[in-house]
Amino acid sequence: MSQHPSFKAGGSGKKKARNVLKRFERVALLRQRGEWKEGDRVQGLKKTLAAEA
Repeated sequence: MSQHPSFKAGGSGKKKARNVLKRFERVALLRQRGEWKEGDRVQGLKKTLAAEA
């Protein structure tokens, strides 16, 4: 008996990149850009795009 096509593994095999950063990742990125310094609040951070890889 053959396997139904919906159960077969996808051919892409490529993992999708995340478009949402965790808070510590956003702080690190803003610190690198010079837009956040030690002592600033971590709530209400600016929206940031993930770094281009």
